Amino acid sequence: MQSSLYVALSAQVALQKRLDTVAQNVANANTVGYRGTEMKFDSVLSAADAQMTAFVTSKDGVVSLGAGGLIKTGNPLDVALKGQGWLSVQTPAGRMYTRDGRIQLTTSGMLVSMRGHPVLDAGGAPMQVDPNGPTPQIAEDGTVTQNSERVGVLGVFVFDSDAKLSRVEGGFIADKAAIAATDPAKSSMASGYVEESNVNAIKETARLIYVQRAFDEAASTIQSVESGLKSAIQSLGSPAS
Repeated sequence: MQSSLYVALSAQVALQKRLDTVAQNVANANTVGYRGTEMKFDSVLSAADAQMTAFVTSKDGVVSLGAGGLIKTGNPLDVALKGQGWLSVQTPAGRMYTRDGRIQLTTSGMLVSMRGHPVLDAGGAPMQVDPNGPTPQIAEDGTVTQNSERVGVLGVFVFDSDAKLSRVEGGFIADKAAIAATDPAKSSMASGYVEESNVNAIKETARLIYVQRAFDEAASTIQSVESGLKSAIQSLGSPAS
């Protein structure tokens, strides 16, 4: 009976982690450039359906690399990355990588993210234009021009396959520096567009309901086992008739 309790508890802990992940995906279904998180919890759900016959352990989430749809904005400073690359911005905590291409222009002429962080070029330096000049234009290869003159190139970065990404507000921080993409298939972008979240809201909502039911089943199992243990203890403590 104790084993059943431990199994149910381990399932509930793992399912709670998945609930949190799916809920976060649903909450960001309309966030520009958002990359959903996928978790490998098939064993958790099947174990719950099989009345908890095996111990359950949770696994780390994996960032989904599927592309989101493109939304036309008409803003020349908006860019949607077409490949698997990432824009890089400089934050107080270090370099952050994002798919949110809503670039802003400060009064000093610096290109920054929606959160005010400097957007970096391929060499990792902030992008600067003439604050008194016309609106900069961004080409498909990331080249930034102003008054038909080349100012620089937006950096598009890719990660090694073994890089670990930690999600932070607005993007990701990697455990190792990304490298500037040289393959046009990974570094091209569409100006005047932004990328939607790659989260399928309908699918994730259905998953949320399914995982919630599995979580409730695990909780019910725990209550049942605890009730059985309580009855057994009371029975052992009762005087023999």
